Amino acid sequence: MKRRFLCFTALLLLSNLLQGQVQPTWESINERGYPQWFSDAKLGIFIHWGVYSVPAWASLEGYAEWYYRGLMTNDDRKDFQERIYGKDFRYEDFAPMWKAELWNPNEWADLFKKSGAKYVLLVSKHHDGFCLWPSKYASGWNSVEVGPHRDICGELTEAVRKQGLKMGFYYSLPEWKSDIHRWYVDPDDQISTYVDTHMIPQFKELVTKYKPTILFTDGEWRNSAKQWHATELISWYYNTVGKDAIVNDRWGDGQQHGFRTPEYSAGITLTDRPWAECRGLGRSFGLNRNEPLENYMTSDELIRHFCVLVAAGGGMTLNVGPAADGKIPLLQQERLLELGKWLDINGEAIYGTRPYKKFYEMKLVTISRIDSIIDFDWKRNSPDPAISCDHFQAHWQGVFTCPDDNYIFEIQTDDQARLLIDDQEVIWDARKQPWSSIHLSAGQHKIGVFYVENDLEATIHLYWSSPTMPKQLMDGFRMGTMLPAQGLKASYICEQPSVCYTQGKDALYAIALDYPEDQLVLNVDKPADDMKVTLLGCPKVLPWKYQDGKLYIDTGGLKHNDIRSTAAWVFKMK
Repeated sequence: MKRRFLCFTALLLLSNLLQGQVQPTWESINERGYPQWFSDAKLGIFIHWGVYSVPAWASLEGYAEWYYRGLMTNDDRKDFQERIYGKDFRYEDFAPMWKAELWNPNEWADLFKKSGAKYVLLVSKHHDGFCLWPSKYASGWNSVEVGPHRDICGELTEAVRKQGLKMGFYYSLPEWKSDIHRWYVDPDDQISTYVDTHMIPQFKELVTKYKPTILFTDGEWRNSAKQWHATELISWYYNTVGKDAIVNDRWGDGQQHGFRTPEYSAGITLTDRPWAECRGLGRSFGLNRNEPLENYMTSDELIRHFCVLVAAGGGMTLNVGPAADGKIPLLQQERLLELGKWLDINGEAIYGTRPYKKFYEMKLVTISRIDSIIDFDWKRNSPDPAISCDHFQAHWQGVFTCPDDNYIFEIQTDDQARLLIDDQEVIWDARKQPWSSIHLSAGQHKIGVFYVENDLEATIHLYWSSPTMPKQLMDGFRMGTMLPAQGLKASYICEQPSVCYTQGKDALYAIALDYPEDQLVLNVDKPADDMKVTLLGCPKVLPWKYQDGKLYIDTGGLKHNDIRSTAAWVFKMK
């Protein structure tokens, strides 16, 4: 009888234990939900550092961490490598050159703490398969056996956690160099052996060894979540690490879980899951020595963009690309420290806040300039720093001269564009009808091109040809029949936030992205009569009135030495 009771008790305990476990189904995983700390954190640091940090080279807008892929496709990185390192030099030869001789993980962790970040994401393995820990599944191709001869994952995890920050890892699901399955080379439907014998064991090795609080998987897009065994791995990870663990949303087609990760965007407004935009200070994650200064966000631009993301309920995972020696470039350090100084003053309007019922006050922004040609590949950029990188419009107009002939006009674009010649619609939507033919008489003709950019990449090119002229980019424009100036009159238009709202701790915060010299006008609900308004960093209580559905905050009494912030100014209403 006693033995039966003990067996029953053991089975009951096991049943209760299993009930507390996350099961390998989307329903169970989603029921488990997301830890609150991530939604409260708002800011994390991404680190792309590896073998690719030795050449540290890509096109002006390229991803330097995709260096090996450039060698595979024989793009300009192949030419660069042969010119600098010789024709017999291989990608593998960079690994011993990655010395990390100046790397101090405690210096990094201290910098990240000062930036105001609450978590760190290190690329433990990028698509080249090189591991930053002593993985037995990457023999001879990891940071302990070659290059730095150090356990990068382990040392940085210890340093970051000493600073009280959460530690996580980026992990590439596929690999370009695997002997079992080469990503982008071998058939996508023949990946199962690689997944079963290499990826899953290595994934579990990394998690078991370091217990990362965050897992950011990547490279999923050519396969399904089922092929990656997403539900099995996510549930196993959650059960292994515990309640604070969180994963991202890059698990293949059919995934139904994970914090969203928009990349180099104007942010998103989805609030069904936590989200954090991932981006670099420049246009590459890994250090790109070929990148021009203008690609880098200024400190003010970084702060304002961060506020826009937080107001919509998101956050930012901001990347640094260290040099091969282990030093984070000084410009990147400066940007992080400037963001940290701003957060020291205004952090209460960021950390732990929630979106207000409206995210922003919007303003219309228009930029006018002369463009000599329509030949743009903005990628993740915008035409001007004042214009949003997503959701903008462009309009070009001018005149051109041509001989009598039949012409073919063509627009190559990723979004909607239309072409008018002499006010006649020639191309109505270049995505559906990229080219059209028209007969033009000799002389001058008006031209108008309209472009609407939605999100992600932004590109537009205008070509023309005739029986006597090969296809070429169209040029030779003038501003108008009476204006001799060369080029097209270009107008770029978008809406940009002028004020961002957050709320928390019984207070509403209005983050002004343009300093209000005399007054700040807000479209908010009528406040209580005893509400106090202050500028964070200043003890003064500001006068206000509510009239015709708008709140008017008098800022005229603020003096220069009352204003401690730059870039964005936070008004607290409580």
